[in-house]
Formats: sequence, structure tokens, C-alpha cells
Amino acid sequence: MKNANNKWLYLIVLALIWGSSFILIKKALLGLSPYQLGALRTIITGIFLFAVGFNSIKSIKKYEWKWVILTGFLGSFIPAFLFAIAETEIDSAVTSILNSLVPLNTVLFGFTIFKIASTKRQVIGVIIGFIGTSILILKGAELNPNQNYLFAGYIIIATCMYALNVNIIKKHLQHTKPLSIATGNYVAIIIPAIVILCFTDFFNENTYSHPDFKMSMVYIVILSLFGTALAKVMFNTLVQISTPVFASSVTYLMPLVALVWGLLDDEGFSLTQAFGSLIILVGVYLSHKRKR
Repeated sequence: MKNANNKWLYLIVLALIWGSSFILIKKALLGLSPYQLGALRTIITGIFLFAVGFNSIKSIKKYEWKWVILTGFLGSFIPAFLFAIAETEIDSAVTSILNSLVPLNTVLFGFTIFKIASTKRQVIGVIIGFIGTSILILKGAELNPNQNYLFAGYIIIATCMYALNVNIIKKHLQHTKPLSIATGNYVAIIIPAIVILCFTDFFNENTYSHPDFKMSMVYIVILSLFGTALAKVMFNTLVQISTPVFASSVTYLMPLVALVWGLLDDEGFSLTQAFGSLIILVGVYLSHKRKR
């Protein structure tokens, strides 16, 4: 019963944190390039996790390291760049909506690759949630006809990586401490992030003199500490105390938060989107059910 209550608490908190991350990415891009943002997000998060959890990596068994490294690239490193690139063309709220493809991909990959069974009700919940997401996408395209929706492909690729990540954690890292997984991830990916940052113009005087640079750094620090470091540990915990489908259903709640931020930032919102959001909530409720 305790886990049942905790998983809903984790789900709601994660939705609030990650739902706010899209607007932070949008604001950070005002003074940084997508590659600078992705690299800095990884580096700052890594430094924070090393400070609080470096000793925890001792608990990672030798045979688990390959999965820790893989989840680092699939669940953190590559998506950090993909989302930043996508938001150069697509509104933050629309990006969060596209991210709702994660539960559907989780079910598909879980069944076809990892042989992790999902109940009929979970599958129905995912389908209902996906219908709600589709409504939001179509309406978003209508409200924003000038956006380049080819960049949605970056988000779709990221959702596939997130889906693989959550299934790998559930199947191969179920008994590894969440903080150990998160810290181990960044042991693997912080060096590549530093290399990428060095090949950008970040250390150029023009970058520092940009009028939005200082605030962009504030946004990226907030994003790194809360939207990545803290949220990653919480998500790993959620995967372990629930199911991959339920954990990934946080991406159905995130658009609700992101849409509010988008509305405050003049991105627009409609009654049709509100209806799609309600359908998403129904899908989330059904997706956590264990009964067939």
C-alpha cells in the first residue's frame, strides 16, 4: 500500500518538474545554442550527482555497468541534445506533447524486445492517452502553422530512447539503487559532453557578451539540478516501485504542466486542447491498473 501511494506522489512531482523543463529549455536557448545547452545540462548535472552520490557507485556490480552506461546515453545524454535542437523550431508545449509517445513505445519495446508483459487495461490506457496526445498535436499544428514540424522527428527519436531506457532499468537494474544508476550514468557521459562543449563557441567572447547569456545560465542550472539530477533519481525509483508503463505515463501528465507555462508565455491554448488533456488523464489512470 505504501508503494501504491508513493508511486502516485512520485508521478505527480515528476510531472511538475519535467513539465516545467520544456519552458526552461526554451528560455535557455535565447542565449545558448542547442549543443551548448545539451552539453552544459549534462556537465552541471554530472557535477551535482558526483557531489552527492559518487560513493554510491561502489554498489554497482561489474556486470551491471554495461547497462548503466547504455541507460546514460539513451536516457540522458542524447535526448538532452535532441530536445534542445527540436525547440529551436517547435514550441515548448508542443514538444512536451510529442514526448507523450514514450508510454506507447514503452509498451511496444517492452513486449517485443524485453518480453515484459502489459495488461489489457494498461494497453487500453496507453491507447486512450495517445488519442488525447494526437488531439493536442493536431490542434497545436493548427495554432502554430509556421513551425517546422519536421523537427518533431528529433522528439520521436528521443521517446524511443526513453522507452528503451525505462525497460532496461526495469529488466536489468531493478535492484540497483536509483542514485547509483543516476550517478553511474554521468560517469559515462560527462566526458563526451565536455568534448562537445569544447567544439562549440561557448568559450568565445561573443557568447558571454550575449544579452541573454546570464539568464540562460540561470535557466540551465535550474534545469540541470531539478529537471535532470533530482528528477532522474526520482524516476529510477518510480520505475522500481511500479511498472515501466506506469512510470513512463508521467509523459502524459507533463504536457498539462507545459501547456500552462506555454499559455503564460503566449504560446496559446484552446478548449480542444483542454479536451485532449482530459483524455490523457483518463489514459494515465487506466495505464497504472494491474487487473486484466
